[in-house]
Amino acid sequence: MVNPSVDPIPFNRPSLDAAERTHLDAAIAQGHFSGDGSFTKRTHALLQTELAVHRAFLTTSCTHALEMSALLLDVQPGDEVIVPSFTFVSTVNAFVLRGAKPVFADIRPDTLNLDERLLEGLITPRTKVIVPVHYAGVGCEMDAIMATAAAHGIAVVEDNAQGIFGRFRGRPLGSIAPLAALSFHETKNFSCGEGGALLVNDARFAERAEIIREKGTNRSRFFRGQVDKYGWVDVGSSYLPSELLAAVLLGQLESRERIMARRRAIWSRYDDALKGWAASRGISQPFVPSHVEQSHHMYYLLAPNLERRTDLIAHLKARGIAAVFHYLPLNASPMGLQYGGRPGQCPVTETITDQLVRLPFFNGMTDGQQERVIDALLAWE
Repeated sequence: MVNPSVDPIPFNRPSLDAAERTHLDAAIAQGHFSGDGSFTKRTHALLQTELAVHRAFLTTSCTHALEMSALLLDVQPGDEVIVPSFTFVSTVNAFVLRGAKPVFADIRPDTLNLDERLLEGLITPRTKVIVPVHYAGVGCEMDAIMATAAAHGIAVVEDNAQGIFGRFRGRPLGSIAPLAALSFHETKNFSCGEGGALLVNDARFAERAEIIREKGTNRSRFFRGQVDKYGWVDVGSSYLPSELLAAVLLGQLESRERIMARRRAIWSRYDDALKGWAASRGISQPFVPSHVEQSHHMYYLLAPNLERRTDLIAHLKARGIAAVFHYLPLNASPMGLQYGGRPGQCPVTETITDQLVRLPFFNGMTDGQQERVIDALLAWE
């Protein structure tokens, strides 16, 4: 018999396999620990090929990739940036740091993505950027979002923290807007602990992105022999991750077919095993449109209300199973209120935030662990 206190099931657990360890040992042996070494270059090449993007730049986080986007788009004080209220704070902070005002958009009740049908009513003469977030790795309605943005001369940045290798109408997520950001945090499908990447699809941004990432210098051109010395030529910061992190990440990405297949299997098993149970208890399961290929980043449930959600999480916790809720509405947060947000502004977000529960989901999750989670859920009344 399983003892929950001795054999707890975490919400997430990072894992390293042989490829990551081999690359890490090689990076250590090379003696090059700082950024932009051979492992970084190999990771850039893999991302550019597999995601069909013009350039990829590893960063120390998805947050930093978004900050680079704000710099590349020359976001200024007074500019407005439309973001979903149901997202992580980095989506907003990257632009607020440049003086922008966030304009909070509600989400669709089916995919929990930014509701593209609301954009026209949120755009003003000061709107500079729209930042769709591919929640749970399910693509936003990018055709409509890009068309609306183009009609008003507004830039789009894809926050693709959760959606690597997902697709929208056959196109890789992160390859559709001029700029996109990835996350390689330890909770993501592919991880080096902390890390991210800026994806550049508009070639006009590529050279400046390289400079911003190198502290505002043309150091990379110097190392390529294109200039005889380098200096300070633009604004920038230190966004390069260590070569050791790049080595670990490359190992994970090289194992992408196995990792993606395992995550697909975990997601599908949850979805199939819980169908009848969920319907009988008024619980909603994730919705994935037919024209979207998701990344299988997470599996969530929507309980009927906050009371039932709280009871479900407590029920699982008593059995040694860690399940969690997710984002709180940014429009009603202390900082959101300072920027003009208000309670009731995003009703779908404010309802969903009291209902959503995320189930344990990680690359190394065993069939036995998942069976325990499913059995515990089926026992909940």
